[in-house]
Amino acid sequence: MTVLRDLCLEVGGGELIVLLGPSGCGKTTLLKIIAGLLDPISGDLFFGEGVFTGVPAERREAAMVFQKPLLFPHLTVAENVAFGLKMRKVAANEAARRVVEALEMVQLDGFGERKPKELSGGQEQRVSLARALVTRPRVLLLDEPFSALDVTLRGEMRSLVRQIQRRLQITTVFVTHDQEEAVTIADRIALLLDGEIVQVGKPRDFYISPRTPEAARFFGWKVIDGHPRIAFHPANVRLAAPDTAVENGIILKGMIEGIIDIGARVRFVVALGPGNLIEIEKDIASISGNCLPKESGEAVSVCIPRDSIIEFKGG
Repeated sequence: MTVLRDLCLEVGGGELIVLLGPSGCGKTTLLKIIAGLLDPISGDLFFGEGVFTGVPAERREAAMVFQKPLLFPHLTVAENVAFGLKMRKVAANEAARRVVEALEMVQLDGFGERKPKELSGGQEQRVSLARALVTRPRVLLLDEPFSALDVTLRGEMRSLVRQIQRRLQITTVFVTHDQEEAVTIADRIALLLDGEIVQVGKPRDFYISPRTPEAARFFGWKVIDGHPRIAFHPANVRLAAPDTAVENGIILKGMIEGIIDIGARVRFVVALGPGNLIEIEKDIASISGNCLPKESGEAVSVCIPRDSIIEFKGG
């Protein structure tokens, strides 16, 4: 079974790049190839100018943080962090100094004598991060490291990783399926779909100019099949009465399928055809006094400005 194909990706020194994509698209496989835990059937892997294809994992100068912390329960926090240094036969005094430094870096100074069972989930993942950083790797690999944490902790951990990464200027590859997480932390994003990288760019590129219909859909664009195939983002459209006309844009006829009150915003679910739904959110302040639909079943026009439309060849 082929998981990755025709894949070429360059990560700059000191860059944090996010591998983004749905479950099963090959993100973790690619990370394991970089780490040396899997060998590719073909192709080469370079660290700088050197070819690292076939080089054992322990000689790659890459450290990986997994979804689960995988700490040794019988060891203290300090001993867990020092484990990689012990395997590399680093002198005890030097190892102790680097462990203290790593724990301070992840804001766990004073936790060295605790056991993993005395830690929260977020603290365990900080220890895992310290264990990776203490070896001073050339490349840091993070495989959805915060997926088991609650929303608040995930935000805190993202900020911490970004702060450390910038401070150390360490080349980092971060895997996630979470679009919001990707755009929050990345210098650049590599969007991986079905084993292929369909677009690489800065986070804003995916909101302004997705290169393929698949990339557009993943970032919330609505893709309408036709000749040509077009895409637009729901944030850029407005709802209007069925007989509305526009001078510089297009109108799609639709029907309200549902209206959902989500606090300060209202979400309109509009059917543009059988099985073809679009969700449009508006601030309550922006729609007060507007003649927008009040209930399901009402006919509406979806007005799309011309400069908000992207056309894809091959419709």
